[in-house]
Amino acid sequence: MATTQHSTKQDILHFLLKHGQTTAQELADRLQITPQAIRRHLKDLEAEGLIAHEVVPAAMGRPNYRYGLSKRGREQFSNRHDEFAVSLLDTLAETVGPDQMGSILRKQWERKALEYRDRVGTGSLQERVARLVEIRRQEGYMAEFYPVDETDISVEPSDRLILTEYNCAISHIAESYPSVCGHELEMFAIALDCQVERTHWLVNGEHRCGYLIQPHAD
Repeated sequence: MATTQHSTKQDILHFLLKHGQTTAQELADRLQITPQAIRRHLKDLEAEGLIAHEVVPAAMGRPNYRYGLSKRGREQFSNRHDEFAVSLLDTLAETVGPDQMGSILRKQWERKALEYRDRVGTGSLQERVARLVEIRRQEGYMAEFYPVDETDISVEPSDRLILTEYNCAISHIAESYPSVCGHELEMFAIALDCQVERTHWLVNGEHRCGYLIQPHAD
């Protein structure tokens, strides 16, 4: 029973990570578990500090409760090794100063971009993005991609893609040094040899980072 409970709680956390806020009924429908059982799991997860709820007023009847990951809950999906990296960067910043620190960070992301470009290789944009997503998954990101305008037959699916990452494997670094997020856009653009725009950002309080990927304009 403990294993089942653990699995259900992990399913709930993964669902909230991917979809953001939701209700107990929506979770019950998606996970095919009774609302009563879901509420018990939600109560436990909230007691553990992994989720939090907000009250949404209803026109009639009792108010609705919407649940989402807390900061602690989101950190369950972070790579804790970046805490050492933050400490190292703090020490470096104290030693070299802000200008040199910016140059060092840019140099690191340029090196990472070239590494990604070599590993992504050639092929269609969709094939390259698929390889990049797999690389990011290996690095601890919960990543996926899909075509834009999937229902529009006038648009080639491989022409415009959305890359989504529901967690940040370097969240502690991003909090302390938000400039790395800007370098990440450049890194993807170099790795894929395409145009990349940010559509969603975890740092802004959204539940995912999203990127619109498309070929360079002619």
